[in-house]
Amino acid sequence: MFLPNLVGIIYLAINLTPMARLKNGINGPFKGKVGSVVGSSRNDTNYIKGLSERTAPFTRGELKNQGKFALAQFWLKPLTTYVRIGFKDYNKTAKGFVAAKSFLMKNAMRLEGGSYVVDPSLMQVSFGDLPLAEKLAVELIPGNGLKFSWNPEWLTDTNPEDQVMLLAYNTADQEAYYTITGQFRKTGTDLLSLPTDQGISYEVYIAFVSADRTRQSHSAYLGKIAV
Repeated sequence: MFLPNLVGIIYLAINLTPMARLKNGINGPFKGKVGSVVGSSRNDTNYIKGLSERTAPFTRGELKNQGKFALAQFWLKPLTTYVRIGFKDYNKTAKGFVAAKSFLMKNAMRLEGGSYVVDPSLMQVSFGDLPLAEKLAVELIPGNGLKFSWNPEWLTDTNPEDQVMLLAYNTADQEAYYTITGQFRKTGTDLLSLPTDQGISYEVYIAFVSADRTRQSHSAYLGKIAV
């Protein structure tokens, strides 16, 4: 049995979902899945059938995983540019936003009243082997924003011209303020400007990126600060 519009199916197989295998050239039957159609062969007879739609309800576990995935996607969206650098080399199969989402789902979610919530204190917004600085601190400077400080003294496997990565995340309104290439490690301080709106709370993080941009540190969570 052959599909009348086989050329169109082959085009889809090559350009969109290359999962089918042509056994006898372009005019022959195909084996595998192309879109919603599956080709197969049995006893020298070729078959084509459509995939049936799922009718069974999702299990509790499936719904739970879907909820975690959606929450992670939503929480991280404002941080996309930041975590692309922070999780640049997370592992061989995942990096950037995808890696940050995986980390969040595995390490920074907890159940609260039957629903998953993100615990910012458990989240890393940067992940790597570059050493952090010592004596990390942050303070609110009314009207100016947040003043970050750290010990500028040299540490093994660091460079005085490594740069600080600062982040203040207003999770309630999904607004993030950050710098990926801030002051040099050797300066010991940097300022992150924030809106002057009152009554806003920010989850605050700090990390470092190497001078040659090939490495980054783990982030440190510095707490929640209300402006």
